[in-house]
Amino acid sequence: MTLPWLTSSHLIMLALLAGFAIAHSGLASLRSRVEAVIGARLYRVLFALVSIPFATVLIIYFINHRYDGAQLWNLQGVPGMQSLVWILSAVSFIFLYPATFNLLEIAAIQKPQVHLYETGIIRITRHPQMVGQVIWCVAHALWLGTTFMLVTCLGLIAHHLFGVWHGDRRLLARYGDAFTAVKERTSVIPFLAIAQGRQTLKPLEFLRPSYLGIAIFIGLLWWAHPLLITSTSRLSW
Repeated sequence: MTLPWLTSSHLIMLALLAGFAIAHSGLASLRSRVEAVIGARLYRVLFALVSIPFATVLIIYFINHRYDGAQLWNLQGVPGMQSLVWILSAVSFIFLYPATFNLLEIAAIQKPQVHLYETGIIRITRHPQMVGQVIWCVAHALWLGTTFMLVTCLGLIAHHLFGVWHGDRRLLARYGDAFTAVKERTSVIPFLAIAQGRQTLKPLEFLRPSYLGIAIFIGLLWWAHPLLITSTSRLSW
């Protein structure tokens, strides 16, 4: 049985996503062993040197092939749809880049460490990156409506669901009972722990410079979005 909508780009995108997942999650699982040999800072540099170029290739390939395959729906002319997609995208980045991240550690200026957080956005969901990725996928699937977008969403969400299991496993191995206690007070599903009375939302914890940085990043992304699409189209990938 032939599937006329299944272009080679669908399979290439799945292969790229699988490769990124193996590299990203594989390096994360090896963190303690690699750090013991080369140190925390050099590990962070190695992680960045692998992850950032791989992610850049994924982004460029996605933009250039986002309309491949079958067009399952087209909601771009629906009033308010563009605003809804941008709002969802902005919310997704708040989850994708939570303020619990220490920017100095990410840049390896300070010694990178594994932290056990229970503040800010972690009160809403213990795995904000997974939630942010799902929201991003919903927003872009609404706007594009192609089979290529759905295949991309399938790969991205599958990787982040694996990350939920893998992340909890690594934190349990490192922190033991302390992580178990945090796990009991938080939830993977957004707001579930709050609704069940296991957690309390504290809005003042969101008044941090990190969240202002995220807001600025979202604004810059909105401004640069057309330029990004134009630039990637010059690459025949």
